[in-house]
Amino acid sequence: MIKNVIFDIGNVLMDFDWMGYMHSLYGEQKGKIEIINSAIWSHGCWQSMDRGELSGDEATEKVVSFAPEYEQDIRKTLSGAGKAMHKQDYAIPWIQELKAMGKNVYYLSNYSEFAMDANRSVLDFLPFMDGGIFSCYVKMAKPDHAIYHRLCEKYNLNPAECFFTDDMPENIKAAKECNFQAVLFEGYEKTYPIIMEMVRKDGGKTHRTQE
Repeated sequence: MIKNVIFDIGNVLMDFDWMGYMHSLYGEQKGKIEIINSAIWSHGCWQSMDRGELSGDEATEKVVSFAPEYEQDIRKTLSGAGKAMHKQDYAIPWIQELKAMGKNVYYLSNYSEFAMDANRSVLDFLPFMDGGIFSCYVKMAKPDHAIYHRLCEKYNLNPAECFFTDDMPENIKAAKECNFQAVLFEGYEKTYPIIMEMVRKDGGKTHRTQE
């Protein structure tokens, strides 16, 4: 029986269109985009922010060190990163629909304080949820099994009663290894009916987990 539905956030409950943002800044300057992206993403700086190991300022300095000739562009790119984040109109109605069925709804997200500060408006669905975990606050990140266990411990959840969705296959694999039911998120139009069919199997009749 599914009592708890757990969402990833990036590219699930909000859209993180990084490449669209980069093209808005640099057009078709593919070489520049590749170098800046490599500096940001290939050395683990963003991931370190997700794990709460680096602040935004510290990560920026590290990124600059990997491509100092693009320092001005890197600083501009990171300072405006919130423009890559967009609300999904379906997020709040979907959460409300699940809660009306008696489900607990949580988030489990690799997310940094830097990203939160960059655009808080895209997280407007959080007050509608029962809680969750941001990786930066617990110093661990998916697909580490420990973060799935931490969520269950925090809210007294039985993993066998949890359903999880995420856009990253490795995070889905880890969830299943932790005894969650899970499905890869491949866009709302495709994944919403799959999830809702699974959740409705017990008629939406559950007892809410006490926190």
